[in-house]
Amino acid sequence: MAIKDDNITATTPGIERISVIIVTYNAAEHLQKCLDSIYKQAYPAIDIIIVDGKSTDGTVQILEQNTGRIHFCLSEKDSGIYDAMNKAIKHISGSWVYFLGADDELLPDFSLMAQELKEPDTIYYGNVLANGIKRSGLISPYYMAKGGIYHQAIIYPKTVFDKYTYNTKYKIAADYALNMSLYKDKRYKFVYLDYIICNYNHLGISGRVVDEAFEQDKTGLILKNFELKIGMRYLFRLLKAGLGVGKKE
Repeated sequence: MAIKDDNITATTPGIERISVIIVTYNAAEHLQKCLDSIYKQAYPAIDIIIVDGKSTDGTVQILEQNTGRIHFCLSEKDSGIYDAMNKAIKHISGSWVYFLGADDELLPDFSLMAQELKEPDTIYYGNVLANGIKRSGLISPYYMAKGGIYHQAIIYPKTVFDKYTYNTKYKIAADYALNMSLYKDKRYKFVYLDYIICNYNHLGISGRVVDEAFEQDKTGLILKNFELKIGMRYLFRLLKAGLGVGKKE
């Protein structure tokens, strides 16, 4: 299954398009609600890009029912979440890119935040709701290194994906690893905007499974991408906890 609808890509004067990327696999239980949350947005220039891993539970039928409102859709086998995302970024149609889980929902604040996307070398991030609680807030460089930012809190400029792809070595935390590289990249800066843009379902795979490959590499990634004082602070924390370098906190 591959769908591209060129009829909905017409530009709106003065409004920059946002590509919302959703990767799916057997997501029929939640997908329509997720899509409906996008359709309800006040922001008028959103293109939906979906890459599905050859679902067998009715997901493909839902996608077919929504064909007229989806910019690009592909259903084929993949090797995981970030392989699917790497396929999706090849079809970005907008100046900005946002990744939404198939079991998540956009909130009205997404449209408000979208109106503040002004600087093409800025990575904007806001907040998510998780279990009804506001999560994220302004992230310090140290916390960005130690804990990262919710993927669903971030809106990226398209130029990021002209240069970068997700490292599929990391099955759960490749977005975390990418943000580390972007922190080091002097072209970009991270800017926080106080909007709650997504109702995040923490029961997905990222909330249940540890990315062992990432955890093994995490200390080295911090030392590579962050200031020395941040790396040393993180090392001291590990040593103080008696965990050793390169092991999960």
